[in-house]
Amino acid sequence: MLRALGRSAEPMGVKALADQLELVPSTCLHILRVLVAEQLVKLDPATRRYSLGNGLATLARAALARDPFPALAQPALDQISQRWKVTAIGVEIAALEHMLVLAISRSEAPFRLHVDVGSRFPALISATGRLVAAFTQWPPGELEARFRKLRWQKAPGYRRWLKQVTEVRERGYSLDEGDYIAGVTLVAVPVFNAGGLLSHALVAAEMGESNSARARRGLIDDLLAQARALSGALA
Repeated sequence: MLRALGRSAEPMGVKALADQLELVPSTCLHILRVLVAEQLVKLDPATRRYSLGNGLATLARAALARDPFPALAQPALDQISQRWKVTAIGVEIAALEHMLVLAISRSEAPFRLHVDVGSRFPALISATGRLVAAFTQWPPGELEARFRKLRWQKAPGYRRWLKQVTEVRERGYSLDEGDYIAGVTLVAVPVFNAGGLLSHALVAAEMGESNSARARRGLIDDLLAQARALSGALA
């Protein structure tokens, strides 16, 4: 229910929510009343429509406080963003559904990518998505079905994308050169948990051709070194 409200651009009424979730309206109303009491959902008395409540922010802060990744990643992101004049981002791979921004550092460059902590993206999109496809197990049919639903600025063909995923698996990092956002190059490297599974990623976003080929290689090597250190710390 919270996800349905989060996807909606406007507050929703009980019937609309019940229809979307295939619930009996009375059951939907009962759940909403509980969520309102917990301040996870708020009700507009004038319109009788529901939207996400401020209690979610408290819940999110509590969850982040228990996760060591943001605190561990922040110094590395700050170093990368200042050294290479990029926006550096730490994301969590949340199951196989989406990725979640947990930490960010912005450089003083005049043009920067606008991303906030808490931003959520489809699991397979952009450079990080190629990491997810490369280092997690997906049935081929499901992988293609999810890929077809993605929205890119300049979508790569599925066969080309699969070839890129294979290259990512071999070299250990991923590049998205304007496919997801025109004029933006994204570099992503994997961070593994104690079980050796992909759990997070470090991402650097640069506008246009802000780095030379030599500097790009230096950025990639820096990201890989920081990711290895984080993987060791999480283990």
